[in-house]
Amino acid sequence: MNAANDDEPLRLTDRKREAIVTAAVAQFREHGFQRASMDGIAAAAEVSKRTVYNHFPSKDELFAEILLLLWQRSAALTERAYDPQRPLREQLRELLAAKLQLLTDTSFLDLVRVAVAEMMHSPERARHMVERLGEKEQGLAGWLRAAQADGRLRPLDPQYGSALLQGLLKSMAFWPQLTMGQPPLPAGQGEQLLDDCVDMFLGRYGREIKQ
Repeated sequence: MNAANDDEPLRLTDRKREAIVTAAVAQFREHGFQRASMDGIAAAAEVSKRTVYNHFPSKDELFAEILLLLWQRSAALTERAYDPQRPLREQLRELLAAKLQLLTDTSFLDLVRVAVAEMMHSPERARHMVERLGEKEQGLAGWLRAAQADGRLRPLDPQYGSALLQGLLKSMAFWPQLTMGQPPLPAGQGEQLLDDCVDMFLGRYGREIKQ
């Protein structure tokens, strides 16, 4: 058997997994968590229910995976390593811009609404999802930790700093849209929000002249 044939099952598996995720996103957005079914997801993805369960052992796992995939596709936040040669402000603004891109993604917001509604009914599910998503929040905290070790930030708990920065963004670009149905921030306001968040944070914790 040649290499191309060896790779074919993997490609088919990947295509089926992608089809399942795409179908699940549509089902969760349309029906919510409780009413969406693995049968309906399998039918929409044009695969068997057994295939769905082979990829995702439960509806909880499938929903959590979708949130993680959306997170990972948000301009690769966790892949942005600290660079001691680049201006601090420039790097931090890029990190927050990637975060803002995710927060204003309509598909992500729709699924978060579903998640919030479900979490109110199941505190245990809420804890599990928050823990899994929290793993993806480590990118900003890791960057802050590296900048602090390099002497370019004043002493602070990186987790606190990450929560502070993200709280500033979410106060205008996430919670109003999620809870009150407000439209996404216009581009100009988004840019101003990024600048203000970065400048306020570095004004308090930065150790270098604004660049």
